[in-house]
Amino acid sequence: MTVEAEKPKINDLIFKELIKRGYSLEGNTRVWNIADSKLWYLTSDQAQAYLDLEDEKEYKEQVTNKELSLIDENIDEILKEIGGGPLNIIDLGCGDGKKVVKFIEKLKGRIKTRYCPVDISGYMVTQAIDRIKKLKAGEVVEFQWNISDFENIENITELLRQGEFKKNLILLLGNTLGNFEINELLYEIRSSMKGNDLLIIGNGLNNEKVDVRAEAYEKNKALDNFFMKIPMQIGLSEEELILGTRFKNSRIEVYYTINAEKKIIFQDKEIRFHKGDQIVVAVGYKYLKKEFLSYLNIHFDDVNSKTSEDGTQILALCKK
Repeated sequence: MTVEAEKPKINDLIFKELIKRGYSLEGNTRVWNIADSKLWYLTSDQAQAYLDLEDEKEYKEQVTNKELSLIDENIDEILKEIGGGPLNIIDLGCGDGKKVVKFIEKLKGRIKTRYCPVDISGYMVTQAIDRIKKLKAGEVVEFQWNISDFENIENITELLRQGEFKKNLILLLGNTLGNFEINELLYEIRSSMKGNDLLIIGNGLNNEKVDVRAEAYEKNKALDNFFMKIPMQIGLSEEELILGTRFKNSRIEVYYTINAEKKIIFQDKEIRFHKGDQIVVAVGYKYLKKEFLSYLNIHFDDVNSKTSEDGTQILALCKK
């Protein structure tokens, strides 16, 4: 029996992505892949759900705290690389700004700083700006490019490189790089850099136990609450969705299996979901350390890295 959604709250962008991409067949299973981080933060509810995930106990222990520890352990060495003089701190995928705090607090009173958060989510940018303003440690930039994807990074760096602020520290933390095609984003960032700029990347690694971690995500309610908001914005309900996670093709995939027949009509277009269809909502690439560094060395002449004890997180310092 086909169940029609009654006045579903349809998000035009997500619905169009489904129509445009269609589905592929894996055996007899129809797989709809709309994995795109731009769809994760379309509403303030989605953005806040991600911040809740970052603060969830297990995720915090396995991901967030490991990256923060790497920053703590290596920040003095990073500051030596930065050197002196006024500095733009460009925080790509800033989230709520909790990670950049460590850099700004260390630089307070030593180097004149100007902070520029960049995120696809206006909600995130507001959170980061409010957090950093409270530190009273330098100028905080608020302009049209704050709410942006990373395709505009070269425009942003040139706009900031004015007056005495000639040098940029670019932060790409929180496994943000793992959500993009790696060469494409690294090329964009490198093109935006000058000789004395510094890029710091924080990313997850495949330590050959990543499939176990992927399975654990399946039981994480905060992760489910975050990603479920995507299929719910095309008219599916929580009861019709079952969270699944897996590791394949060097990436962790988050997907939902639809457990009922469903017809959704929106703007004179129709999508019919079959029971057993899967909707992939997220992929996060996890490279082996050697592989990850090989990508960095393609784009940067000077790369230094530190890895967490368990081999699941890396912090890399890159110069053009």
